[in-house]
Amino acid sequence: MNKYVGLPSLCAAHKMRPMSDKPLHILIIDENRIRASIIEDGLSGAGDVRVTILDATGQLLRRIVAIDPDVIFIDLENPNRDLLEHMFDVSRAVKRPVAMFVDRSDQASIEAAIEAGVSAYVVDGLKKERVHSILETAVVRFNAFERLKRELEDARSELADRKTIERAKAILMRTRGIAEPEAYALLRKTAMNQNRRIAEIAESLVMAAGMLGEEGGK
Repeated sequence: MNKYVGLPSLCAAHKMRPMSDKPLHILIIDENRIRASIIEDGLSGAGDVRVTILDATGQLLRRIVAIDPDVIFIDLENPNRDLLEHMFDVSRAVKRPVAMFVDRSDQASIEAAIEAGVSAYVVDGLKKERVHSILETAVVRFNAFERLKRELEDARSELADRKTIERAKAILMRTRGIAEPEAYALLRKTAMNQNRRIAEIAESLVMAAGMLGEEGGK
């Protein structure tokens, strides 16, 4: 069926290591040495890379941690459901670009691979000439996904800070009998004097008020 699930190739894989002269360390996990050699040969045109091959999946996470690769290629041929789920768990845990090759799959497995953070899920497409572009795609997609995660985390943190500041202002308005602008100005002045973020001052005030039973309505 020759289906390829991933983003278009956009940049060279070595850009994953900016400001570094170390080669890109690529781990190939494949019990079939012949198939592993296809991937290794395909990486020969990928620039400055270092390749490590694992031909067994026992204690896989521990071994990956010890090897500390930049990118992981996993070739499974025709995996059973348990092996596929195990590899998806590995993808979730390693926080690295993962390109996975299988000879056949279904829609449920493709969706599970995407949910697990597999950067490139390649069905019936293990060809030497495609390996380099798949490497690039895996790195690009991983970096894009990580950037989106950071942006989401930042947005959630900003929203939480806003809520905390609003609660702190409400406490000051009630306990000191001041208006909202004065309450915010007091938080800002305190933060500047202590060289801390306004949200940190607000959080301390909310916690203290809660301990003293003075927070009232939230």
